[in-house]
This record gives sequence, C-alpha cells and structure tokens, in this order.
Amino acid sequence: MDIITKYNTQDRLLVAVDCIIFGFDGHQLKALLVKRNIDPDRGKWSLMGGFVNQDESTDEAAQRVLHDLTGLQTTYMEQLYCFSGVDRDPASRVVSIAYFALINIKDYQERLHDDHEARWFPLDQIPDLVFDHTEMLRKAKERLQQKVANQPIGFELLPGKFTLPQLQNLYEAIYETPLDKRNFTRKILSLDILNKLEEKEKESSRKGAFYYVFDRDKFSRLHQEGVKFI
Repeated sequence: MDIITKYNTQDRLLVAVDCIIFGFDGHQLKALLVKRNIDPDRGKWSLMGGFVNQDESTDEAAQRVLHDLTGLQTTYMEQLYCFSGVDRDPASRVVSIAYFALINIKDYQERLHDDHEARWFPLDQIPDLVFDHTEMLRKAKERLQQKVANQPIGFELLPGKFTLPQLQNLYEAIYETPLDKRNFTRKILSLDILNKLEEKEKESSRKGAFYYVFDRDKFSRLHQEGVKFI
C-alpha cells in the first residue's frame, strides 16, 4: 500500500477552535458568550468557535474567530488544551483546540453584539453551556490563575493607565478572594515594574488615586531573575 492510499483509508474528522474570552469591567472578571445559531443546541449559550480552514493553522483560526467576535486583531491569546472526546459534539466527530484570550472590555466593539448575540457573563453567573464548553471555561480560569502568579498577563485586562486599587480589584477577581491592601501594594511596588504618573483618578474618591503604567522592559529584566510576580 503506497502512502497516498494509506492516507485515503484513514478516518476523517473535523478540527475546530473554541475561544474563551475573558474581560474585566473594573469589578468582575467576565467571559464573553454567544447564542448558538445552528443545530444542535440552537439557542443555547456557547463559547465562540469555528472550524479550521484548509489554509490556516489553529492559531490563525483562533485569531480569526476572536476578530470576528470582538473586532480586535492584537491581544493576548494562548492555546489551552485539546478536547477530543469521541462524543463531545453530537453532530459529528470534532476535535476542538481551545484558546483563551484576555481583552480590555472597553476595547470591545459593542456593535458586534447584534451580529453574534454576544453577552458578557460574570464567572459566578455562567449559564449552562453546550457540549464540553463548561469544562473549557473551567480549565481556562485555572490556567489564568496559575499564569498571573508568574507573568504580568493580567495587565492585558486593564486600560493602559490604572490605579493600584483597580489593579488589586483585578487580582481579587481572578483569585476569587480578598487580598490585604497593604501587603498587595507593598509587594507590587517592591517589584519596581510600575511607573507612577502625575495624573490622578478622582471619580472613586475625593482624594483620588495616582495612575500607573506597566513597564514591560523592567519586568523582562525581573523575569530573567526568576522573581515571582504575585
């Protein structure tokens, strides 16, 4: 049997990508879900996904799906896990490569809500999802909690400039637990990876809180030394 014949006798299956998209509104960590508009499970909530085309990699497919839903082309995204349960999709044999992405909710284009019936859900209010999407979301949250301890990916969820209270709110939302304000502030400032601005945010309090920006160059040097982030 030649190699072409051997290839042609193998089972065929579909490859898809599914994207867990996290956003932060200043108080809650949220996931972006869509109403499924095809059978099976039409009308149920789902992660945004699609099939991988012949001329693209799974990474390219995931970026396409993210752009179709959010309008964003450059954002933090990484491959999460391969979901290959034989019966995971009742319509056909489908292997899904899951990705998770972090976006600033303010950058999200609201007009795309109408195209996809998309909606942000707080992580403690996630509805029943199709197929194995609940498991995908659970794994993505666990990965995010692991990564933010050693890498500054959480800053992808914040505006370019932010206050220390806003930063603490983010980490409390990710870890789902309150953090001591004094210890958190001391730890963050001791890393010397934030640059303080002269500008203050005064909507939250009369005194106001100084804005900071994240310094990627300083963190790169710190990361090479193996320093734990949080």
